[in-house]
Amino acid sequence: MNVITTKNAPAAIGPYSQGIISGNTVYCSGQIPVNPETGAPAEGGITAQTEQSCKNVAAVLEAAGTSMKNVIKTTCFLADMADFAAFNEVYAKYFTSHPTRSCVAVKDLPKNVLCEIEAVAELS
Repeated sequence: MNVITTKNAPAAIGPYSQGIISGNTVYCSGQIPVNPETGAPAEGGITAQTEQSCKNVAAVLEAAGTSMKNVIKTTCFLADMADFAAFNEVYAKYFTSHPTRSCVAVKDLPKNVLCEIEAVAELS
């Protein structure tokens, strides 16, 4: 296993890695919409927060040597399922390969953000 670390995505806020490479697969930890430069959640509601979460996933994948086009599975967490349509609109711009996906509503997310995205991808 190889641990992936990048300054272009938020640092882990617990005992976990931003990503792990095992074999030809990259496993990205859930990325919340925190700006890695400021440490603050993105402002502007679900659209802005989805954009930031997607950018954070992309940064971890890039650090691993792959990209969003190689994502095969995502798991998405929403604080409110009423945000589903707006979330999907932004998500579709980033995950153009249409990976398999689970999307669930949860009671709370770290730092009271509105979404979190984790991904599994093949190496390029």
